[in-house]
Amino acid sequence: MANKHKAKAKKWKTTAQALKRQLADTLGSQSGPAVSPLAPKGGFPALPQIAGVEFAAVAAGVRYKGRLDVMLARLAPGSTIAGTFTRSQTRSAPVLDCQAKIGRKSSAGAGAAFLVNSGNSNAFTGARGVESVAVLTEALAERLDLPAERIFTASTGVIGEPLPHDRILAKLDELTAALQPEGIADAAKAIMTTDTFPKGAFAEIDIDGHPVRIAGIAKGSGMIAPDMATMLVYIFTDAKIAQKPLQTMVSRLTDRSFNCITVDSDTSTSDTLLMAATGQSPAPALTDMRSPGARAFEKALGAVMLDLAHQVVRDGEGATKFVEITVSGAQHTADARRCALAIANSPLVKTAIAGEDPNWGRIVMAVGKSGALADRDRLAIRFGGISVAKNGLVDPAYREEDGAAYMKQEELRISVDLGLGRGRATVWTCDLTHRYIEINADYRS
Repeated sequence: MANKHKAKAKKWKTTAQALKRQLADTLGSQSGPAVSPLAPKGGFPALPQIAGVEFAAVAAGVRYKGRLDVMLARLAPGSTIAGTFTRSQTRSAPVLDCQAKIGRKSSAGAGAAFLVNSGNSNAFTGARGVESVAVLTEALAERLDLPAERIFTASTGVIGEPLPHDRILAKLDELTAALQPEGIADAAKAIMTTDTFPKGAFAEIDIDGHPVRIAGIAKGSGMIAPDMATMLVYIFTDAKIAQKPLQTMVSRLTDRSFNCITVDSDTSTSDTLLMAATGQSPAPALTDMRSPGARAFEKALGAVMLDLAHQVVRDGEGATKFVEITVSGAQHTADARRCALAIANSPLVKTAIAGEDPNWGRIVMAVGKSGALADRDRLAIRFGGISVAKNGLVDPAYREEDGAAYMKQEELRISVDLGLGRGRATVWTCDLTHRYIEINADYRS
């Protein structure tokens, strides 16, 4: 009798899981998850067309039904490519392939293409993962008449399941036929997994009387930690700039943007940032990196990257608060960064923020555990413009009700001064809510 009940229970559980998957597929194809309350109020921006870039997106059913999940970007001949990637020791096959291709000179004058799927990360898939990359790369290279080493792939989604690359192969003709300069918005949607909104940013500058445009898209919501960050990012510009200086800029700006955000302190296997410069702008080439034009370009690129990084935090799984944490007065910049990240990644700090509790004692705890040099009697803490503690003690003028009122805001600033030196760092994070648990407990269901 007991075995009979166990069998029935197992059957009911299996049926419930199947219904749950069916409901998730239906909701995903119709409306998707509720948009984060921290999403940009204006929605996805009207990104400018970048001369020399075409986009397409299709629903291939890699994991989800009835939603865009594969995107293709084709780049004009002569485009230069730069990139930064996860430093995870369990990097995916697509990441390893892209890293091997960045900076190669053998076919640098040829066009290029980015092929990206969501729903499956093709990570921890061994030789099958490598085979999937090779099959897709060679098939797309043939269709676009490009060298295989100029095809850059990326995959994001569930780890450890073989990529059903045949589903993507079946859509390559449809993808290539649909390429158009106006398709970047659909491309942004196709790379989403648990994201609640597509992410885009742009800038336009003038160099010697000619416009230079930059447009970027990103995906990221969970498994976000500053180690290149945990996401996919694609940035395009029509500027004329060689690969080496472009790579220098991208690497430097990544450390100031995507490597300064954290949602949950977990680093993904699939982080990829790729940037393409098509050289199609009539503006002169950026050859002197100290020139006003190059400096203006780097500043604009940095703004686009930081905007995208902030959007990833704003879409943190279950997030209701966007938090900027600045640590100053550290002995070194490295110590300031270490301390800021300890605060940003502390579950106790993040849950206090979610509960709108001004529990500054948890910040003191995080400073103490960070490994950064600190002196209790020099420590100062502020919530926005409110002085909470100074000289190692609670500020006599601080009122708990003021701190509690401040914590009700959607956007918060926490400042810590260690009082030891000139080191300074700022990072961005979000709160940790019960919704984060729900999303990740159900991720593979």
